[in-house]
Amino acid sequence: MDSHLKKYGQLIISLSGVVAVWWLVSGLGLVNQNLFPTPPQVLAAAVELYRDGVLISDLQISLKRAAIGFTIGATLGVLVGLLTARVFAVSLLLEPFLTLLRPIPAIALVPIAIVWFGIGEGSKYFVIAYTVFLAVWLNTHAGASSVASTYIRAARSLGANRFREFFEVVVPAAAPHIVVGLRLGAALAFLSLVAAELSGASSGIGFRLQDARQFIQTDRMFVGLIQLGILGALLDSVFVLISRRLVHWESA
Repeated sequence: MDSHLKKYGQLIISLSGVVAVWWLVSGLGLVNQNLFPTPPQVLAAAVELYRDGVLISDLQISLKRAAIGFTIGATLGVLVGLLTARVFAVSLLLEPFLTLLRPIPAIALVPIAIVWFGIGEGSKYFVIAYTVFLAVWLNTHAGASSVASTYIRAARSLGANRFREFFEVVVPAAAPHIVVGLRLGAALAFLSLVAAELSGASSGIGFRLQDARQFIQTDRMFVGLIQLGILGALLDSVFVLISRRLVHWESA
């Protein structure tokens, strides 16, 4: 309980300090407020967007896109990661190809995603799922391929078949790495979400950022950035809580 209170206290102090410095710098006119708005200006922009019904609708749309893309990418990433780590034929076939894909950023895939899937939701799901998949696959593969051989030998000596060995030894041993991959994938889902919404979208947080940029409405741009930051932090906290319950043996 004390550790949680300490963590929340540190968060409040950190955020308060950042807002105070932000307010001081912009409020004293050290920078152009048209380029770097004050906290009250950003709050007023958020209230205006909320009253227009844009703030909540964009949030809902972006959350749906991120959730669907993350679910697709994470599911495939875990499955393929386990297979490439433990099945030689699959590793031989897919690992070199996936290694080549890793350096390609999500934003570079936006044009071809639009060509393949159109400007609808399919292209956005594809870009998000692609980014999440690679992050989750890499961590899952690393965890499943580094399972201690003593665990495998112990399971086999106790008469475990391949099925039980995989699900009762390999998967639990790789679980901490999988959780790390999921946390990273969740953060990357929001990064690729913005990339996907910057082109071929008429709604969502990324679209609103692009729309505000065209009219140099930096206060609205800050609202979108703060939304993304809060969403990412909340989602990461959820994964931390889930991992502590599901992968309890790692912290024991």
